[in-house]
This record gives sequence, structure tokens and C-alpha cells, in this order.
Amino acid sequence: MSKSLIKNIVNHYKSRFKDNPVLVKSPGRINLIGEHTDYNEGYVLPAAIDKSIVAAIGKSGNNVCLIFALDNNESYEFKLKNIQPVENGGWRNYVIGVVAEIQKKGLKLEPFNVVFGGDIPQGAGLSSSAALENSIVFGLNELFDLNMTKFEMIHVSQKAEHNYAGVKCGIMDQYATMFGIKNSALFLDCKTLEATPINIDFKDYQLVLINTNVKHILVDAAYNERREACEKVARLLNLNSLREANESDLISIKDIIPESDYQKALYVIQENVRVLKAIKCMEDKNINALGNLLFETHHGLQHQFRVSCKELDFLVDEAKLNSVVLGARMVGGGFGGCTINIVKTDDVKAFTKYISNAYKHKFGADCSVYFVELSQGTHLLANSFNC
Repeated sequence: MSKSLIKNIVNHYKSRFKDNPVLVKSPGRINLIGEHTDYNEGYVLPAAIDKSIVAAIGKSGNNVCLIFALDNNESYEFKLKNIQPVENGGWRNYVIGVVAEIQKKGLKLEPFNVVFGGDIPQGAGLSSSAALENSIVFGLNELFDLNMTKFEMIHVSQKAEHNYAGVKCGIMDQYATMFGIKNSALFLDCKTLEATPINIDFKDYQLVLINTNVKHILVDAAYNERREACEKVARLLNLNSLREANESDLISIKDIIPESDYQKALYVIQENVRVLKAIKCMEDKNINALGNLLFETHHGLQHQFRVSCKELDFLVDEAKLNSVVLGARMVGGGFGGCTINIVKTDDVKAFTKYISNAYKHKFGADCSVYFVELSQGTHLLANSFNC
């Protein structure tokens, strides 16, 4: 995020509220591999990126909280008592959900003000919601000396998503944006919440994100239905989660579950295996094999878990036909958003020009190309920003 964007957020806060804010930066995230495995207590390989939400937060001089979303030019006022979800509330529910979940822990908040903005594309599958939630909980923890640990904070953010945004997400997004490490991915076990930093040597290749600009809305995109299907299969197997299942277990109940549920569960079981294979590829510096695993993951998301869309499939199919791309797949919850691609650095300009033109020709709309670096997780920038 540019210094000018941060400066704009701080200046807007100061001009509106006449004091110096606590300033928090919380990044978006990519997930190299391990999609829809987190809420099945499986393995994931996310990383924080250098696209972020910045929130300027300070105490209010009256009895209401005022939140201003700078990018949307929208504001919202609420009181701290009897907080309820806002119908079609969008970003508002992420903020008030965090506040409500903090209060449920018995922690005392006072009225506060927030101005936030950022450069994470909304609806792109890069966890702008988790970044916002973490920025708010981290800032309030600092402002009111709540003494929550980072682990407590990510669970506040996750519960806000469950209970106020209506998305029964796993813990990966909140974990990655909170605990991200610069230049590293995190091999995260979503059952134990133990993570190992993985330094990835892409050699002569780099990561490129291509945004379909089809915005996914996870509640409408049946994210919750897929979670329920996975949990139902796990119960039939007398297991706590699909993390504990293998393909033989699944075959034993194939005749008593719908084929669609069988395929969803099979995808999750196979994806956990792919994550472990990916770690081995990175340890062996075998980027070609890692790329093939990305293609396999997309195939599973498209045909088994069924969370892709024609725009995502087109981008991956085109990448597969291009010799300068080692691997590609959709990233995020699905039904829109981005693909992640491993592209030969010397050929990035030619590839992105080609894919942009092909996408425009196919759909009559523009895709967007992003270059990202792996970044630090949620952190305090300063109690005030020197502008």
C-alpha cells in the first residue's frame, strides 16, 4: 500500500475527528493450495500479501461509534448496546460483528471512531473481509488495552463472519492476515492451529493474480451449503471432520450419500494430500511439480466441489495451454474472484497482455492483473502517522 493512501486515511480521520488515531495495517491473503480444507480441519498454505486495509481508530467524544469507509464514501453510526446484524449491511456487519464478539467475551468497550480504506480488490477472493475484521479487533485491542492475544483476536474475527456476515468460514483467512510473515507462506494445520513458515523459491518464475472482476458473494454462492455437506459426510463416518477421513472410508458410505456430496468430500480428502505434496515440492525446489498440483486443485474445485465459474475456468484453461505458465487455479471461496498463476518472469508481460486480450474477446469485459509480494501480518503502524 502506498504512503499516499495511508496519508489520505489519516488526514481524513484527523480532519473529521480532530485527534491522532491508532493506525493498524492488515493485509489480504492468497492461498497457494488447500482450498475449502480449513473448515474441515485440514491443511492450507496461505500467505499475507502487500495489499491491505488500513484503519485509523480513536475514542469517540460522544455515545455513538462512527465508521467511515473511505473507498466507498459511506458511513455508519451505531451504539454499543444491543448490536444486531444489518440486513444487506456489507462491510458494516464485519465491523459491528467484531464489536459484538468482543463484548461477548466480557470485555469493555467505549464509543470509538474509525476511518478505513485499502487497496485489496473487493470480491476478488483475497480476504478483504478478514483484513477489515482483523484491523478492527487489533485496533480496539490496542485502543482499550483489552489484552487479547492474536489467537483470541482471530477467533473474534471468525465469529464476526459467522454470526454477523452469515458466512461459516474456516480460520485460514483470519489466521493468514494476522500471522503472515514477509517472504513466506504458512503451512497451517487448521486442526491444531500450528503453522510452519515456508520460504518459497520460485526460481525464474513469479506469482501473478488475474481477477475475473466477477465478484463472489460467499453467502449467495452456497459456501455454507458446501460446509454443511462436508460436515454431514464426516458425521456419517463417525469422525470429527473430513481431516480424519481417507478415500477408503468415503467409499464405504458411497451408496448412502448423494453423488454430489461424495464428490465434495472426495475433493477435500484429495486436496489435503495435495497440500502435503506441495510442501514436499517446495522442499525439493520442484516448482514444476508444484504447478501441476495447482492445475489438479482447480480441476477438483471445478468438477468435484463445483465452486468455479466460466470466467475462472477460461483463465485456467488458457494458462494450461501456455508454456510459460507452470500452474494456475482459482483462489478463494469461488464463483468469481481471482486465479493464481506461476508464470515465467521473463514472459510475464507478454502472457498478461495475451490473457487480457483473450478474456476481453471472450467475455466483452476486462480482467485485472495484480503482482503481489508476500507480506507481514496485521500490525500497528504508529499511534499517529507523520503526515
